[in-house]
Parts: sequence; C-alpha cells; structure tokens
Amino acid sequence: MRIIQLAPVWETVPPPAYGGTEAVVSVLTEELVRRGHDVTLWAAGNSRTSARLRWSSPVSLRSADLADRNPHDWLHVARAAEDAAHGGYDLVHNHAGELALALFRLVDVPVLSTMHCNTTPDTALVWDDAPGWYNTISINQYQAQPRFHRPRYLGHVYNGIDTATFPFATKKGDYLLFLSRMAEEKAPHLAIEAARRLGQKLVLAGKVDWRDAPYFHRVIEPLIDGEQVLFVGEADARRKRELFRDARALLLPLQWDEPFGLVIIEAMACGTPVIAFPRGAAPEIIADGDTGFLVDDVAGMVEAVRRLNEINPYHCRRRVEDHFDTSVMTDRYLALYEQVIADRQVSRHQSALLASAGN
Repeated sequence: MRIIQLAPVWETVPPPAYGGTEAVVSVLTEELVRRGHDVTLWAAGNSRTSARLRWSSPVSLRSADLADRNPHDWLHVARAAEDAAHGGYDLVHNHAGELALALFRLVDVPVLSTMHCNTTPDTALVWDDAPGWYNTISINQYQAQPRFHRPRYLGHVYNGIDTATFPFATKKGDYLLFLSRMAEEKAPHLAIEAARRLGQKLVLAGKVDWRDAPYFHRVIEPLIDGEQVLFVGEADARRKRELFRDARALLLPLQWDEPFGLVIIEAMACGTPVIAFPRGAAPEIIADGDTGFLVDDVAGMVEAVRRLNEINPYHCRRRVEDHFDTSVMTDRYLALYEQVIADRQVSRHQSALLASAGN
C-alpha cells in the first residue's frame, strides 16, 4: 500500500520533547514501514524516519521560532497535496487538521483525517463541508458524541506508543509527578496544592509556551521552592522516561476536555498509576481503581495518593500493551485504510455506471 502520512510542521517527527501528534505519527509511520508498506512522510525537514521524507520547511516551525506560521503551514500542505495528486498513492492520512482537509478536496485520492484536537465552532464548518469520500476518525470515544459527528465518521482509534521503549519498574521514588504543558487548563497549581496537602515532593516537568508564560510566572513560579516543589523544565524522550519510571504517580488535574493525553499511557507503561480528573478521554484510558484513579477535585486527588498501594504496576503495563501499543493502533488504522480505499473504488464504479446509463 502506498500511503502519505501528513504531519503538522510545527514540531519534528518524532518531537524532541513535547508533541503528541508528531509522536503518534512517528510510531505509526515506522510500524507501517516495518510491515512493508510504501510510506511517504510529509513533515519538517529535520524529522527522522525510515519512510521517504519530503518537506517544504527544512526545520520545524517551532525550532525556527517563527512569529507567523501560516504561510509555512500553507506551503507544507500545498506541496503535499501536489505530491498526492501525481504520486500514485492509494491513500493520504491527514494528521494536519482543517487546512489539509480543506485543500485536499482538490485532490482525487482517498483521504483519512484524524481529529487530534477537539473541534470548535470556528473549525467545525471545515469538517462538515468535507466531501463524502473524506473519512474522519477520532482518537477517543468522547469525540464521537453527537455534537462531534462529521460526514463519513468511521469511529475512533486510540493513540499508541512503542511500549517496549518505556522502562517498567515496580520500585518507585519519593516524588509525585506532573508532566505536561505549564498551562492553566492543565492546572499544575492544583497538582501543587495536592502535594502540599500531602506533604510530599512534586516534580513539575513541561514546556512553557508564550501563551502560557503569564500564568506560569504569575501562579506557578512563586510556588516552586526547589525542595518540595521542583521544576525541571521540558523533558526530552530519555528524561521523561526516567521521570515516569520513578514517580509514585502522575497527577493530571485536568481543567479541559483533553482529546487523549499520551502522558497517561506513557506513565502506565512504566508501571506508574495516573490520578486524573475525569475530563475528555481520561475515563476511557484509565481503569479506575486498577491502573489509577479518577477523582473530582484536589481532596479526591489527595485521598487517591493515599491509596496508591492498591494499584498493581503490572496491571498498568498490561493495559497499555493490550489497548494502546503501536501494534494495536496500526492494526486498526490498516483496517480503516482498506475500508476507505474500497469505499472509494465502489463510489467510482457507481459513478461510472450512472454516467454510462446517462449516455
């Protein structure tokens, strides 16, 4: 099967640290190549892949520190569309959102688009207006609620990770962990509050975007004392695995409907339970009482930490292997690829018959 994997160009594939979509595209692409498929990856030019790499931007837009990313996003998607139109591909898998969805309607190649982010009123019209042979999938069941339904919605495919690359441990360190963007909707301030009530150490790891910098400087920095509350910055692939492996638990006091949250399965792969507020996809990923706890507030988070001895680390690892490993995700995507291609062939055949009847 000849496939284009169209990634966003903001981060490299795989990302050096933060970058959920790009991380998923990377492991999916590598697994498809390993299984013998002919894959072209459209991504930032400094990406690393065993697939055929094509790019319009030589480096990721984030690393280039560009103030206006729009012209570069447009060129990236346009050149990928040109490649799709003339490259003899069987299918395009779009991970780059609404811009690609709108532009690829001009290309006569089946397209499968994954909704890596929640739709909003200003973006929903693009999904609603997509031609009938554009197929949409989500990364959780939450997005499949009626208000998110789109034409030719094919269901959900959970994100996956290469579980084997995450170190498993049953013996844990002396700290709780918050690993995510330092953003108000991620609520590290609530994780800090929980740790302080417990009198336990909390390690904060994550990037500080320019959008989140005012919140971080105003709310979080004054709470960092270097002893009970430590900030270690943005963790790269090696560092985050170490942090997940040794943490007693990952705290996620979500204040928004997180579409997935790779950190949840990354932590569980290391045998580390996750304590989260039940927003977005968290209730689908965490087996409450078995691989972590779903709680409603800081008081519930505090109580859950006190119950961590009830969680079996092996159950955490097994849940990821069974439901969220790269192999599971790839199997599901390949089945959908075949369905989309077959549907397109039927549609073409029906169109030809109608045209013949009209003559």
